[in-house]
Amino acid sequence: MRTPSTVLAAVACLCFFGCEKKPTPKAADGSGNSGNPLSAPADYLGALNKAQKSAQKTAGNVGIDQALKTFVAEEGRFPKTLEELKSKGINVPTPPAGMKWDYDPNTGIVKAVPQ
Repeated sequence: MRTPSTVLAAVACLCFFGCEKKPTPKAADGSGNSGNPLSAPADYLGALNKAQKSAQKTAGNVGIDQALKTFVAEEGRFPKTLEELKSKGINVPTPPAGMKWDYDPNTGIVKAVPQ
């Protein structure tokens, strides 16, 4: 005959191991792709869109950083506003779609932020 402690231990083991949450499969590269062949086109298009936005943001940041360096080289200080760059004839690139430039005149740091 089984003792109550043996039955209790068996029930506890079943609850512990039977209720374990299974992780959802993800790609090894951390891209969030499920690895499911049926969702591959959607995964590809999502990754492509993400890469395009990242490239636009990077290209825009490089352009605005270069404009600031040009101004600092000519004036010896950071501009008070990004409009001051334009008034000096320095080309200020437009931010990526849906973004705007966030400029800190004290540090000269420019970031693309959502509008």
